[in-house]
Amino acid sequence: MSRNKLSEKLIRYPLGILLLFVAINAFAGGYYGMAGAKNVPTEWLKNSPFHGYFIPSLILFICVGGSALMAAISVFRRHRIGRNAAFICGIIVILWLTVQIAIIGYVSWMQPTTAVAAIIIFFLTWRLPKYKNGKMANPIRTSEIEINVS
Repeated sequence: MSRNKLSEKLIRYPLGILLLFVAINAFAGGYYGMAGAKNVPTEWLKNSPFHGYFIPSLILFICVGGSALMAAISVFRRHRIGRNAAFICGIIVILWLTVQIAIIGYVSWMQPTTAVAAIIIFFLTWRLPKYKNGKMANPIRTSEIEINVS
């Protein structure tokens, strides 16, 4: 296996897995909220335009979960939109967290954890090569990344 292929896989697979994790988390959280968000105080929404968790949960499910799943699939398939999809997903996650924290404040360890995941998504996306027809359009220069495979 060439060094470029190995370097590319060391970026693509962790990015795809992280995007899948974000998607699953958003789908689960969105489903939980749309199902009534049992044991989550509705007082958290008192300074928001929402009277319940259904609408915010639907947004979480569709926008965050959907963008993360689409990005993960396109990254794994080496689709030409993979980089852009992953970057846009990172932006959507950061926007979601910003609005969430502005409305309900810091309430869960998942908020900073998800923010860190978004930052890692940005970094890996930046390092991910561009693809054209499933092949690298801009191969990673091995002088940029040193990998010891022992």
